[in-house]
Amino acid sequence: MADEQITTIGRCYGCKRTFSFIPASVTAVTIDPETGLPPGMTVLGTSREPTPEATDRSVEEPICSDCVNKAQQLREFMHPPALPFEKWQSNPDRG
Repeated sequence: MADEQITTIGRCYGCKRTFSFIPASVTAVTIDPETGLPPGMTVLGTSREPTPEATDRSVEEPICSDCVNKAQQLREFMHPPALPFEKWQSNPDRG
């Protein structure tokens, strides 16, 4: 019975839907409750060094698998894989 993991019900930070998850294995993001953003993130979307106070008051917020998949799709769209560089081939007609 020690191997069983307890399922918890909580709210996804991304979409605000209620979902069940295992706290030890859920994807989570650290959020500063005072700003509603990750520590070190500005409202303009830039990053800076987080203050020790912001880091201390930050809490882990769970993210549902749908939001994780959407974030992965967005990342792939924003950063597509590099196009393959075709090797130069010598002209077989020329000797």
